[in-house]
Amino acid sequence: MTKWYMVRRWITSQFQHLSGKHVAVAVLAYASLSWVLLKAAGEQELTTPIVDFVYYLIVTASTVGYGDMSPQTDAGKWVAALFVIPCGLGIFAIGVGRLAGIAIQFWRKGLTGKRSVDVSDHILILGWNESRTLHLIDMLLHEEKNKRPIVLCVRVDIENPLPKDIDFVRTTSFTDETAMARAGVKDASCIIIDNPEDDITFAAALFCASKNPDAHILAYFQDEVLSNLLKTHCPKAECIPSVSVEMMAKSALDPGSSELHHELLNTRKGMTQYAVSYPADAKYTTVNALFLSMKEKHDATLIGIRRDSNVQLNPPLDAEVIPNDLLFYIADERVTDFSWEH
Repeated sequence: MTKWYMVRRWITSQFQHLSGKHVAVAVLAYASLSWVLLKAAGEQELTTPIVDFVYYLIVTASTVGYGDMSPQTDAGKWVAALFVIPCGLGIFAIGVGRLAGIAIQFWRKGLTGKRSVDVSDHILILGWNESRTLHLIDMLLHEEKNKRPIVLCVRVDIENPLPKDIDFVRTTSFTDETAMARAGVKDASCIIIDNPEDDITFAAALFCASKNPDAHILAYFQDEVLSNLLKTHCPKAECIPSVSVEMMAKSALDPGSSELHHELLNTRKGMTQYAVSYPADAKYTTVNALFLSMKEKHDATLIGIRRDSNVQLNPPLDAEVIPNDLLFYIADERVTDFSWEH
C-alpha cells in the first residue's frame, strides 16, 4: 500500500510539472508510434496520405469518432484498441488541461495585477483609497465612456476591483521601473496620483514626470508644503489640495456652498463645470461676445479663462479671449460641438 501511494504521488507530481515542451514531445512520440504500428499492421488507408492519418488521430483522440475512417485489419484493430485510443485520450486530456491552465493563469495575472497592460494614451491612476478611488473611477468612466482606457496601479494587496471596466497593475513601489513599465507610465496621457501618504504621492509624481514629461500629471496633497515643492520641481504638474476645511468655513459663512460645489463636480446629474480650449485658428474676441454665443447656442455659461498658468474667474465683459485660451464653463453635459462663429 505504501509503495502504491508513493507511486501515485510521483505520478501526480510529474503531471503537475508538465510543461508545454513535454506535451509537445508526447504528442510527437504518440503520433510517430501510432503511424509505425498502424503501418506495420497493414493499415494503408489510415497512414497515407499524412492528412488522413492526422485527421484519424485527432478524431479518435478527441472521442468524436465520426466512423468514416477505422482499422480494417485485425492487427490494426488491436493497435487502435490498446494504444491509439487509450494513449490518445490521455494526451488529448493533458493538452486540453494545459491550454485551460495557461488561459486561467493569464486571466489570474490580469486580475492580480501581475500582467503588463497593452494600452496607450490612457489614464493611469496611482494609489488606492477604497471608496474614494472607486468613485473617482466611476466618474472617469462616465466622462470618458469609450475614449481613453483606464489603468489602476496600487501598492496594496488587492485584486482588480472592476475587471470588466479597467486594467490593473500591482506593485510594491510607484518608483519601481519594471512595475511602472507594466502600467504603461511612458504612454499615459494623464496620470492621477492619490495616496493616503503625501510623501509617496510626491515621490511618485517626480518619478512619473521624469518618465513621461508630456503627461498631464495630477497629484492630490493634504500638505500644501509638499504641493508647492512639487510645483517647484514639476511646473507642469497640477496639484490638487485638500479643501475640506475651506469648504466647512465657506458653508458656515454662506450656507449651501458645499452643495453648490458638489453639484459643480458631479458629472452624473445637474450642471457641471467643464473646460475647453479656444481653437488656435479662431478669431480674437471678447468675453461678452463669447459669453452670449455660448449661452444662446449651447446653454453653457462661461465662468473663467486660463492663459498660460493664470486663471481668471468671472472675467470682465471687455476682457479679450485669444486662441489657445482654456475656457471654463458650466453646462448640463460636456459640449463637443462648440460653434465659435458669433
